[in-house]
Amino acid sequence: MIIIFLILGLIIGSFLNAVVYRLNAVESLMERSHCPHCKKTVRWFDNVPLLSFILLSARCRDCGEKISWQYPVVEASTGIVFAMLGNYFFNVADFSTWTLTAYYLVIFSILMIIFVYDFKYMEIPMLILWLGVGVSLIYFLFADWQNFSGAASFFDLKIISGILGGLVAGGFFYGLAAYSKETWMGYGDAYLGLLAGLIIGWPNILIALMLSFSIGALISVILVILNKKTIKSQVPFAPFLIGGVFLVLLLPQIFPQLQYYFLLFS
Repeated sequence: MIIIFLILGLIIGSFLNAVVYRLNAVESLMERSHCPHCKKTVRWFDNVPLLSFILLSARCRDCGEKISWQYPVVEASTGIVFAMLGNYFFNVADFSTWTLTAYYLVIFSILMIIFVYDFKYMEIPMLILWLGVGVSLIYFLFADWQNFSGAASFFDLKIISGILGGLVAGGFFYGLAAYSKETWMGYGDAYLGLLAGLIIGWPNILIALMLSFSIGALISVILVILNKKTIKSQVPFAPFLIGGVFLVLLLPQIFPQLQYYFLLFS
């Protein structure tokens, strides 16, 4: 089953690469894939995730220009993420895990687009972000309707927990952006905080924020030491926040003992 999710992730990863490129180039998603340099249509056998990159020696078959490493990295990363989500959340005998896993696959595809887009262009694609908000609200309404009788309290409802988490994270980043006049954070990060809080809810968003700032600080220090960045350089924050969300969801599944510490921290 993990192999199926892995292959699905590789295919979706290839599509996400196209979405990132075409969002920036303002091109239709309905067109065939083409080389960004010579504009020649990519043949179907040159569009196989990972394999085509290797067989073509990372170069376009027609013009010989290099193919960006972004393509195999995003494909492989999406495949690994899908495999992990399928392994830890999907149970073929339990229908409730089908909808949960489908939601996570869709939402992490959306987050992957935001991750790559912000990393490349220092900008968050708002159309994709609001799509994530809409997908999350629809899923939570469905999940709460299915499990309403099992909710011990009002705050056990996913949509209430998500909205609270989103307001906390979004409000926090909005305050930082307003106070610093967008020198510390951009308003786009505030909207992403809203989505992140919505996905993992309250109080898990607090752990995600702690992890994202810790990861961001560590990587920034490493980049400064390697002379890749300076103290005053801007670094996109969306990849760190998305990484924090992913860790909050996956770490307790990989290491069940962490659930106690997450609960204690919350």
